[in-house]
Amino acid sequence: MAKAGSVIAYYGLALLLLVLDLWTKALATEHLNYAEPVVLTGFFNLTLLHNTGAAFSFLSTAGGWQHWLFGGIATVISCVLVVWIYRAPASALLLKFALALILAGALGNLWDRVTLGYVVDFIQWHYKDYYWPAFNIADAAITVGAVAMVIDSFRDARGT
Repeated sequence: MAKAGSVIAYYGLALLLLVLDLWTKALATEHLNYAEPVVLTGFFNLTLLHNTGAAFSFLSTAGGWQHWLFGGIATVISCVLVVWIYRAPASALLLKFALALILAGALGNLWDRVTLGYVVDFIQWHYKDYYWPAFNIADAAITVGAVAMVIDSFRDARGT
């Protein structure tokens, strides 16, 4: 029972981020007009976009089969992450944190793919006329989780 108690916080973090992701996507969908930027600062907009592809709209025009491919990949990865968090040593705090973030992001975007057929993106950074592709909380969680995993791998390599 001690093992289950030690991982519940990480599953809870993933659930909290999943809810935050879905809530912000619902707000964006309700309050933003598609592809019409709402300028908040000189470098930050809210812009509702629908991504049928993967990161940076990769394969977004592939004809529909990518919906099932990315949904299947996200499902498998999510299952692996749930087990990985459970099996990770109690001392692997940064690793479990990273996995929880990636799990939340994978589930958030999977939910969109299954229920909508696309992923809702709405956060957009830019510098002058150079725009970073729009993203969402799930994408940010995956990115931060991946960076944390890399940091954790360096820590493990040094034996710390």
